[in-house]
Amino acid sequence: MAVEIERKFLVTGEGWRERAGPGRRFCQGHVATADHASVRIRRTDNKAFVTIKGKRNGIARPEFEYEIPTADAEEMLKTLCKRPLLEKTRYCVEHAGLVWEVDVFVGRNEGLILAEVELDHPDQPVSIPDWVGREVTDDPRYRNATIATAGVPSPLIG
Repeated sequence: MAVEIERKFLVTGEGWRERAGPGRRFCQGHVATADHASVRIRRTDNKAFVTIKGKRNGIARPEFEYEIPTADAEEMLKTLCKRPLLEKTRYCVEHAGLVWEVDVFVGRNEGLILAEVELDHPDQPVSIPDWVGREVTDDPRYRNATIATAGVPSPLIG
């Protein structure tokens, strides 16, 4: 079974920008969200994916992701996904042997910047960069499905 193990943080500094690779623009929408699972459609550049995520167990959860034709993704984003859609630019930043994904949200979620780091196991030690603030892994307000529908949590605390 595929398992996603990740931690998520608010970004409070600019130091990541100097080490970031080129950004990739994402548009994503959720077909379904529930306590036990979510189904997401995501398009970036010339690729698209459907992702099914299961219920969290700490920082881990089942995740299944499959590439789909971009034309299918566009149609699903247009007709099946809940509104509003989520748009962001993702940058990859290496720090202490791990790749951090920094998401800069645009549109109605402008101003929110989150960093995620995927791990090999839940107890893996993580060196926290100085541009990272409060951990929000367990805060449901910072899940993409919630941000899409509810917007940026207020107040935004670093």
